[in-house]
Amino acid sequence: MDTMSTQGDKPERRWPGWIGGPLLRRMLRYSVRLLTLPLALLLFLAAGPVYHVYFDRSGLPDIESFLRFEPPTIGAIYDDRGKILIELAREYRRVVTYDEVPPILRDAILAAEDKNFFAHSGVEYRALPRVVQKAAMHSLAAFWRGDGFRPLLPQGGSTLTQQLVRNYFLQDLTIRENSDVLIGDGLTPRALSAVLGVRATNKLLRKMEEVRLSLWLEEEMSRRYGSQIEAKRGIFARYASLIYLGNGRYGFAAASAYYFDKPLSDCSPEDGGQAALLAGIGKSPKLYAPVPGDARPLRRRNAILALMARNGHISEGSARRCQAEPVRVAGRSPAKTDAPGAVANVLEELKQRGGSRFGIEDLFQGRISVQSTVDARVQTIVNEALENGLTLYEKRHHRSEGVIQGSVVVLRNADAAILAEAGGRQTFKGRATRYSDLNRVTGSLRQPGSAWKPMVYLAAFRLGLDLDTTVPDEPIEVPMDAAGDVKWIANYDNQFKGLIPIRQALAESRNAVAVWIAREIGVNEVNRTARQLGIRTPLQEYISTALGAAEVRLLELADAYRAMASGVLAEPHVIARVTEARGGTVLYEASRAASDIGSDGPSSAELSLIQEGLRGTVRLPEGTAHALDGLDFPIPVMGKTGTTSDFRDALFVGSTYGPQGITVAVRIGFDDNRSLGKKETGSRAALPIFREVMLRVYEDQLVGPPPRFPDDLEARIDEYLATRAAPEATISASLLPLP
Repeated sequence: MDTMSTQGDKPERRWPGWIGGPLLRRMLRYSVRLLTLPLALLLFLAAGPVYHVYFDRSGLPDIESFLRFEPPTIGAIYDDRGKILIELAREYRRVVTYDEVPPILRDAILAAEDKNFFAHSGVEYRALPRVVQKAAMHSLAAFWRGDGFRPLLPQGGSTLTQQLVRNYFLQDLTIRENSDVLIGDGLTPRALSAVLGVRATNKLLRKMEEVRLSLWLEEEMSRRYGSQIEAKRGIFARYASLIYLGNGRYGFAAASAYYFDKPLSDCSPEDGGQAALLAGIGKSPKLYAPVPGDARPLRRRNAILALMARNGHISEGSARRCQAEPVRVAGRSPAKTDAPGAVANVLEELKQRGGSRFGIEDLFQGRISVQSTVDARVQTIVNEALENGLTLYEKRHHRSEGVIQGSVVVLRNADAAILAEAGGRQTFKGRATRYSDLNRVTGSLRQPGSAWKPMVYLAAFRLGLDLDTTVPDEPIEVPMDAAGDVKWIANYDNQFKGLIPIRQALAESRNAVAVWIAREIGVNEVNRTARQLGIRTPLQEYISTALGAAEVRLLELADAYRAMASGVLAEPHVIARVTEARGGTVLYEASRAASDIGSDGPSSAELSLIQEGLRGTVRLPEGTAHALDGLDFPIPVMGKTGTTSDFRDALFVGSTYGPQGITVAVRIGFDDNRSLGKKETGSRAALPIFREVMLRVYEDQLVGPPPRFPDDLEARIDEYLATRAAPEATISASLLPLP
């Protein structure tokens, strides 16, 4: 019977005598001896990792580059007024300071990732029980699934410092941890791998290194910055600039611009929903980057808003209001631009101009910025005019809808700077045009048709002919091959007018006259004149070249007209300036200087003749560009239509006068070189686009007032028109009934 003794009023229980007796003592001594060796081995194995994590500071990475924090950022191409045309990068990132992260976003990040960030030393030990619990649950779940018992270490539990260390210092180690090759040497890694398996051991070793470097980084940053709070701000800023947030965007500034189409600085306290949405992406961009119709980003956003309210960062009412908002994003293609042709041209010029100083990769790494010559306002006009012109064509030819193409380039006469460049329509075959697509201004060789004829006439002026020289508009044959085959040249109207002045032949684009002149002066003279005006493409010495059978680039053709209109030689260019992104040092600047055509080229008198002749194509009633001579088009221009064989291409190239003017070149055609259809001439298909561009550019006063042609030039055309009208008036009078 048990006995009780009292101490105060509490009973004392007495246990059977064998408990605590010799048997128990022998069992305890045996157990101690049994466990001593494993415990000693465990302590021995643990001593090395503990020392390595908390005391070993050898083999540390370079902190100087981290302190400078100059990761690849975004390269930008600007227009001539500083507006961004496109941003290009391997990694789209914008580096921000702590103060540049809005407070509402800071609160969201801390609520989502590390609420005690400003209190811990780089590692949050209070998260350890939660991590152990998750590891046990994952491992047991795998066991019950029949995968065998193996430890599974879950994601999570990392502080902002640890995430930064992993992404900045341990990228290589993070990649290698998922291989079946042990990443550590020595007894401890091998012993652990025997128990945990190689991959789990690799992950544990990476985690240990992550903890070690996190502790070191916070210590070193505090020493460098002079205080823990400044060190924390520096770490936070680097985290906010480095973290990957999906769709090629790194850092919250780049993500805000991509997802919401607004700078980070515009994120206000009222934008808690957007802040929480951004903060939630980092955990898993694949799952939580906002996509229309995906509920997972919304659920995570709402959970973060609840945490923000619980932490006192926002009110409960504000959290509920933001949770009720739908997810709205404005994601765009990283290569979206309104000037893909101009951007492609910029990249090509970077290759030519950079040499060993800079190149395309420097732009993609964000090391340089490029200011182009493009005026985004003019580019918008060009894009819209091209689309309007193609739409008119599609109304005449319904089957061509969406597949007809065109190109336009606008040059400043003074220095051949490209003010706008459309290498194709903005949307083609259902897809938005990218800068990597074909640029039909620079990359497409096509026949210019009758737009080439000014080269013939200018060459003739250099040999003594003038606008009043009469030339035969009559049937003429040209040799086709060595076998003696010939081709009879016809005019568009299938008529011949006999002897006519050159100015009339040019204005009416008489094919027979152009061939006759080229045969008389020699095709070599025509080609030589073309090269002096800037044509670089090799030209064949065939008589058909006089009718535009030789293939050239639209940019070359535009530059030749620009030279004729201005009397100035210059190299077409689209880069105005290249500067270092940091510091702003100018690495390259295009010369604004231009030179007169010079003694080897056409004289000013000869240029005046071709200017008057091309002005006549507008002013003469039979001129192919006479549609531009009316009260509804008050801009004085000179220019020439072009239509190639079988109506495959339609062109118009024209200029306003002198160095203060501009030149616009337009080409319409199918990429597969099929026919545009009968009567689809340059005056019908291309001229309306030229007309709209010129009207809007000058109405909006984007390039100054339209310069006027010299009075004496206009007077000579007036005189010619008057002399033509006089005989007609005489004939009409003779037919009147006698009084």
